Amino acid sequence: MTAPNNPQDQKPTGNQQPAIPNQFSFLWLSAAIFLMVLWLQDSGQPRLQELAYSEFKTAVTNDQVKEVTLKEEAINGLFTDSGAASFSSGRPAESSSTGFHTIRPPMEDPALLGLLEDHQVTIKATPSGLPWWQEMIRGFLPWILLLALMFWFWGAAQRRMTQGGGPFDFGKSKAHRARRETSTTTLDEVAGIESAKREITEIIDFLKAPEKFRALGAVMPKGVLLVGPPGTGKTLLARAIAGEAEVPFFSISASEFIEMFVGVGASRVRDMFQTARKEAPALIFIDELDAVGRSRGAGLGGGHDEREQTLNQILSEMDGFEEHENILVLAATNRPDVLDAALLRPGRFDRKITLALPHKEARNAILKVHVRKVPLAADVDLEHLAARTIGFSGADLKNLVNEAALTAARESLDEVNAHCFDVARDRIILGEESDAHLTPEEREAVAYHECGHAIMAYYLPKADPLTKITIIPHGMAMGVTEQTPKDDHYNYTESYLKDRIKVMLGGRSAEKLIYGEVSTGAQNDLKEATTLIRRMIGQWGMSEKIGPLGLSIGEEHVFLGREMGLPREFSEKMAELIDAEIQSQLLALEKTTIDFLSEHRNQLEALAKAVLKDETLSSEEIEEVLRKEEARKIA
Repeated sequence: MTAPNNPQDQKPTGNQQPAIPNQFSFLWLSAAIFLMVLWLQDSGQPRLQELAYSEFKTAVTNDQVKEVTLKEEAINGLFTDSGAASFSSGRPAESSSTGFHTIRPPMEDPALLGLLEDHQVTIKATPSGLPWWQEMIRGFLPWILLLALMFWFWGAAQRRMTQGGGPFDFGKSKAHRARRETSTTTLDEVAGIESAKREITEIIDFLKAPEKFRALGAVMPKGVLLVGPPGTGKTLLARAIAGEAEVPFFSISASEFIEMFVGVGASRVRDMFQTARKEAPALIFIDELDAVGRSRGAGLGGGHDEREQTLNQILSEMDGFEEHENILVLAATNRPDVLDAALLRPGRFDRKITLALPHKEARNAILKVHVRKVPLAADVDLEHLAARTIGFSGADLKNLVNEAALTAARESLDEVNAHCFDVARDRIILGEESDAHLTPEEREAVAYHECGHAIMAYYLPKADPLTKITIIPHGMAMGVTEQTPKDDHYNYTESYLKDRIKVMLGGRSAEKLIYGEVSTGAQNDLKEATTLIRRMIGQWGMSEKIGPLGLSIGEEHVFLGREMGLPREFSEKMAELIDAEIQSQLLALEKTTIDFLSEHRNQLEALAKAVLKDETLSSEEIEEVLRKEEARKIA
């Protein structure tokens, strides 16, 4: 397979121990009351003997029962002196008692009351036989314990979410206020985005001295939206603003507004803006704005009440700003295409700052920032390294420096040399070396596959230059052919794209030429080639049969079902024509690739033998092998 050209808050500290929550103390108090009631109930009751119901009636008939207490089917009572002596005989002394207990059968016994009255037995009927205050405590205590448990768990959950807040702080904002004296990031440490830094510096100057701008009739924008791919420095730029601005800076992730209860997010938004208004001029930074700012009612999923209420509250708060409040909302997102249109209109986010992937000079500047604390060897050339990292974001470059330092430490070096950066770059782009063990036949097939890519990349005039070939498995790939563009590309010609597709098809074509059949190793190559040719024909008009039509073929919609609501741009006949043209061009490019490799079969086999011997070849070694084979062929 061919290698791709591009690879990828402060928390409070301290040793204070958290205070024991009031709910926890209340829980222990309730448990103590419960145990006390049980003790009182147990200590206040006399020891009772268990009697069978027939024995009880016999005792009543023999005038041995003095008093009974009726409670549903339970009957407690007291013996007369003769009854106590009669029923205590033959029992241990500690089990003898003047009281007894029996259970009435479930069927009615209408003769029981008459029997008790005939033998002049005192009859009592109470719910439990306990004093009223014990009865009240026993009735309410389970509910008190349940409420205590609910409050304790609720309070514990909220303390974890709000870092110390109680259950009544559920709707409070969780925005973190950054202090300039504790911030370690400044604009000097942000490199490669000079235009964005100029925009931000102007905003900071407006917050520091608004009179200078108001004298000329200028009004500070209410919102600034930072847009760019992941890793381009949006959050880093916000941290630098916190370190530079002499005004209160509140930062929060948009996902922290959302909770399971509808209305909590809107409440937190209100609280955050109220806090910022009290300390104006101030800056509010909302990271990952798309978490709450997505288009309302898009796709099959419909709306989301909590997110939409939070978004509506943000819109209303930004509309409510007065000019003299001097509050600026700074937000970051890498998905501006999913944001609601109401967020992007003037008066909300008036200014949009785009942070693209850094170019060569910007990458060089970013590398210089990240290697400040890294001891570099004399053979490290940052400018050359910046040229070899096309497509890397600022975060990727930081990771590259860190991986190189880790490699140097792993090899017990005192300095980070160029070899460490090469290893780190291979790890990021190609992945870690795999432990897969290939059979000799598979190893040979991989070698011819990668050499097919390499031959096409070496000879085609528009193809990106070769960097290396390896048949050492990396990640999911059994082998890799790496190309590095000479310069950053922002516009692609049809000839460049077709040569790129030929390079992708080179591996499969080499297998077909050498073995007469193909393998599954070209799966990713075919997928990339088909996607590219589909865009060339459907979006970029690079087909004589289809013509200059710009259709939404190959575009991906982020919302499920959104394309179902869009009008159809082409007919079924046009769809068939496009499919036929895609197939036709791919077959033609494959035939051209196979014919080209047939003409250079000697170079293909010579390069495959060299790769099988050394496993990895650099661009210089590849060129030497091919030059020798050409010279031998001419001779």
